[in-house]
Amino acid sequence: MITITEKAASKVKEIAAAESLEGQGLRLRVVGGGCAGFSYDLYFEDAIGEMDEQYESNGVKLYVDPLSHQYLEETEIDYVEGVHGSGFKFNNPNVKGTCGCGSSFSA
Repeated sequence: MITITEKAASKVKEIAAAESLEGQGLRLRVVGGGCAGFSYDLYFEDAIGEMDEQYESNGVKLYVDPLSHQYLEETEIDYVEGVHGSGFKFNNPNVKGTCGCGSSFSA
């Protein structure tokens, strides 16, 4: 199961409304890159792929491809605001290490 917190869901809905993307799902992907090996990718998508897993959490549809799913199982997506900026934070129990800046991970 992959979930999104109420705060993150609220931000996703706010962005979707501002960009006229209401009704679309949020695509979650793990892509190669960054100094630790993998990074997260989020974007809106209007159709689910044939092999995708679909979740719904706090009113947000989440689409995950099979390859990314193995790295995202049991992940919770949150939205944080702090002194150094704001953004989506992945609380991922599958992560074995992160880079110094926190923008990529290893599994």
